[in-house]
Amino acid sequence: MRCQLTGREPGFGNRVSHSQRKTRRRWDPNVQRKRYFVPSLNRVVTLTLSAKGIKTVDKIGVEAAVAKIRKLGVEV
Repeated sequence: MRCQLTGREPGFGNRVSHSQRKTRRRWDPNVQRKRYFVPSLNRVVTLTLSAKGIKTVDKIGVEAAVAKIRKLGVEV
């Protein structure tokens, strides 16, 4: 999954055992679906956000966050 606001997505690398055997693995971001009421749209929107994205919405406000997401070309 990918954060709509920050663009965070899974990272990839190797799992390395004690014997130095390497197998592929991935680090998934802490992505959650969160609902916000947007007064200008007069409706509830569901956003897919990482933990940092949720903190960003709390800091800049839901109106600014939705405007930024729309500017990136994502349907909200």
